[in-house]
Amino acid sequence: MTAHDHGARRRTTLQTVALAVGVVFLLVGVLGFVPGVTSNYDQLTVAGHESGAKLLGIFEVSVLHNVVHLLFGVLGIAASRRFSASRAYLLGGGIVYLVLWVYGLLIDKESAANFVPVNSADNWLHLLLGIGMVLLGLALSRGRHASVDDGSYSRTAGTSGRSAR
Repeated sequence: MTAHDHGARRRTTLQTVALAVGVVFLLVGVLGFVPGVTSNYDQLTVAGHESGAKLLGIFEVSVLHNVVHLLFGVLGIAASRRFSASRAYLLGGGIVYLVLWVYGLLIDKESAANFVPVNSADNWLHLLLGIGMVLLGLALSRGRHASVDDGSYSRTAGTSGRSAR
């Protein structure tokens, strides 16, 4: 066993999922700027419902929308370093996407309120992302809390998983 192996912390499933979600958001943000992957790329606007660009020909995107995906991806990758941050990322991000889903249902898609922009496909995706992220955040952190000292986790019964000395 090397010194590096001895000092390395093990990533929990929750942290791995937060990392994967972050990487996917980062990838989606980058792909939103790739002509061909984003149809009508010449119609990409900074923000607003006037953007005719669609990621994969389905999801309306703008520069703002892509940048939000990039930032959300970086946030997920950073959050994956700690158990508590991973949980907060999945739960908080899921709630944000559920709010965005409701917002997308309520706004007039042709108005200035649709500044992100979103369409019906985005709304369905936001609903699924919101539910999925909240459920993953809850299920993968069930019965655990973050340790203050090293980012590892322990059962809520109070055992730290370390042997007494």
